[in-house]
Amino acid sequence: MERLVVIGGDAAGMSAASQARRRRPADELQIAAFERGRYTSYSACGIPYFVGGVVKSLDDLIARAPEEFRDRQSIEARTRHEVTDIDLDKRAIEVIDLESGTVRRESFDQLMLATGATPVRPRLPGSDAEGIFGVQVLDDGRAIFEALDASEAKNAVVVGGGYIGLEMAEALKMRGLDVTVVELAAQPMSTLDPDMGALVAGAMTEMGIEILTDEAVESFETAKGHVSAVVTQVRTLPADIVVLGLGVRPNVELARKAGLTIGPSGGIAVDRRMRASADGVWAAGDCAEKYHRVARKHVTVALGTHANKEGRVAGINIGGGYATFPGVLGTAVSKVCATEMGRTGLKELEAAEAGFESLSVTVDSTTRAGYYPGTSAIKTKLIVEKRSGKLLGAQIVGREGAAKRIDVLATALWNEMTVDELLNIDLSYAPPFSPVWDAVLIAARKAWQAVEEDLSDCS
Repeated sequence: MERLVVIGGDAAGMSAASQARRRRPADELQIAAFERGRYTSYSACGIPYFVGGVVKSLDDLIARAPEEFRDRQSIEARTRHEVTDIDLDKRAIEVIDLESGTVRRESFDQLMLATGATPVRPRLPGSDAEGIFGVQVLDDGRAIFEALDASEAKNAVVVGGGYIGLEMAEALKMRGLDVTVVELAAQPMSTLDPDMGALVAGAMTEMGIEILTDEAVESFETAKGHVSAVVTQVRTLPADIVVLGLGVRPNVELARKAGLTIGPSGGIAVDRRMRASADGVWAAGDCAEKYHRVARKHVTVALGTHANKEGRVAGINIGGGYATFPGVLGTAVSKVCATEMGRTGLKELEAAEAGFESLSVTVDSTTRAGYYPGTSAIKTKLIVEKRSGKLLGAQIVGREGAAKRIDVLATALWNEMTVDELLNIDLSYAPPFSPVWDAVLIAARKAWQAVEEDLSDCS
């Protein structure tokens, strides 16, 4: 009987296992998954909402427990088991039971790598102190929640102003702490252009969260092994708890040690079918490279949407079917306080780095008809290629009803539409949902005008 071993029990790994099982029954393919954490198939994106009290139980973030995989699909999912070595020649892994300490070898015919990503942790004095947390897996969320419950924490410092940093800052504020975000860049949300990131910073300031930009953390002060302050190049910030929101890196150490090819972006190199560089080895999710459809290069992007899709593709192929993964745009949405944000494709600097000459337009509109109760402001920014008018990227910041409009722009970008084509697309209209000219259409119209004016100047 053939055996599939999956390393990593979350989105990519268990999607692959489930798809493989749909195509091959248990008497043909044995499937075993090893997860070093306590949970399988969970929503790490929900951690800030659990910490902040919006989600009442950590169990609500679990899509499927190990017992369900065993009983419904004959997939053996072992939690608290960490794979420490891969021997491709002998087709075996070394795995340690973290509860008992037992080490054993497990054979495989097919190997699925879904090792995810690891939070960036600065190597600074005091960085190993208690009370400093990364946010990646549900165990991290539980640890932060329990630390807050067990203490009388008053001051929180979040290092890094990306998605997870800002979401955790809001969660800590909701728990009643005084929160400061320290960001090395000029604005939080580096996935947005600075002008759009400034809107996010303004929303956080209104909520009472202090934002310190252009400021680097240099060390952490401690008292009896616990963090007590964060020291930047400018000041010392009292801190009862510190959350690191510095982003993540692909977790590729097992793959590298096994001799698998690591791509230029730092993720495991895979082809369109999610095959790694060794026969019978597959990789998907945050540990694997993705092809960016606009930049035309390989990137690493840590998003659960990509992980689930890639895992599905890998599982279909492992199960004997045929599927390919066509690439990514990096589409993402988030919210902080009442402000929503969305982005897709390339921002201005990324467009220039990819070799495009581009134009940018930014327009103000509303989420509903101006006269309809509850309408609020929305700012939409488009980055388009000069001359051709081809859409390269988009960003949106606004109140309720703003962020999911990015999906229209992502669809247009996926299909390589120009702003001329986009401005006439047949979007729905009713006063409770949008003005007659939706924000997306207004932005497309303004971008088209900018392209036309640029062509006139060049003629």
